[in-house]
Amino acid sequence: MLQEMIITGAKSSSGEYEGRSYDSTKIYVQTKMNDQSGEMVGFATSEYNWGDSSNFSKLKDLDFPLKAKVEMDIVTSGKNSKMVVTDVQPIVASVAPKTN
Repeated sequence: MLQEMIITGAKSSSGEYEGRSYDSTKIYVQTKMNDQSGEMVGFATSEYNWGDSSNFSKLKDLDFPLKAKVEMDIVTSGKNSKMVVTDVQPIVASVAPKTN
């Protein structure tokens, strides 16, 4: 599923903890609150995993928040399902040439 989203931040994490290695990138995405109850309005930030820490380098030098096309898949363990990010393509605003 491909969606246009606003990414508010990203975090890289890699290393070892108690003999187990870890390596990940997380992105933080602006998400609309469920306003059906009348008790919430506006937006919150949701955290999604996006592969290993090498993905962080694709975003680290960009200005945040940023718009991006985000490809997501639903995966399951057979008991629980979750959304995972498979690709992020930042949308870079083009600059119009100056006219005199």
